[in-house]
Amino acid sequence: MAAEEVKQEVKQEEKQEEKKAEAGKFIATVFKFLLGFVFLILGISAIIVWWSSLVGVVKGCIGLFLLLAALITFAIAKE
Repeated sequence: MAAEEVKQEVKQEEKQEEKKAEAGKFIATVFKFLLGFVFLILGISAIIVWWSSLVGVVKGCIGLFLLLAALITFAIAKE
């Protein structure tokens, strides 16, 4: 009888540990979701606040992008 009681206690402890682990996973998921939401809000607000600067950066990168596209096209055509 003592061996069965010990096995039952071990099973109960394992179930409690699993519940704690599930609760920890849930809290971690909620934290990650909230952190992602905060980053999303900050990113949107940064785009709104610095829109003119963002447009300037995009305009400045167009030339480099086209140059890179040309180099890739030449590399593909060489084959």
